[in-house]
Amino acid sequence: MQTILITGANRGLGLEFARQYAGDGENVIACCRNPAKADALAKLAAEHKNIRIETLDVADDASIAALADKLKGAAIDLLINNAGIYSGTGKRGRDFPDDNDDTSQNFGTIDTAAWMTVLRINTVAPAMVMQAFVPQLKKGAGKKIVNITSGMGSIANMGSGSVAYRSSKAALNAAMRTIMHDLSADKIAIANLHPGWVQTDMGGARANLTPEQSVTAMRKTIARISIKNTGSFFNYDGQIIPW
Repeated sequence: MQTILITGANRGLGLEFARQYAGDGENVIACCRNPAKADALAKLAAEHKNIRIETLDVADDASIAALADKLKGAAIDLLINNAGIYSGTGKRGRDFPDDNDDTSQNFGTIDTAAWMTVLRINTVAPAMVMQAFVPQLKKGAGKKIVNITSGMGSIANMGSGSVAYRSSKAALNAAMRTIMHDLSADKIAIANLHPGWVQTDMGGARANLTPEQSVTAMRKTIARISIKNTGSFFNYDGQIIPW
């Protein structure tokens, strides 16, 4: 039985990860910023006693430190850094059907504060979560970290628009490649995983994958992650994505 910590577990992919892993009998530590408002997660936890809900605001270093201290005696096999945002304006991805609809991310009308918000949550926060939970991962048998990134962060495939989001995910990919060297001595494997275009608040209704389809495929890919392929950038189906 694994213990899996998931950030942003109150909706979308995070909620589906919790649903599937708990359904298979794994211990799930489901983290979100405001559990009192996480109705879908609370309902899921009521159905699965192996789901433990914890408060975690990934943009708040004190919140990360508090949870790491609370769980200091725990052994974590898999950490899924899922929490993320598309726009720093406060709107969700579904509010922008096309890449160029968020003017805060378009060259010519870039908003500095909005960009910094996206970088803080999508790039810096996952690194801080990883850093905080290394002691627990060392105690685990699985010793895996998965960061949910995006194919939009592939420099080789970079398109126009969404400057903040694209750059935040490219930076996350770079951070992961750096951090993998620090984790290799402890045999902790790390990978960045593109979930595909998914029907979530971020992906919108036009996306071609359901959360269930995406997470089912990602779990198969996660199962194949090891210290031998640490530092890889995977598509949800296990294919390597170019940097």
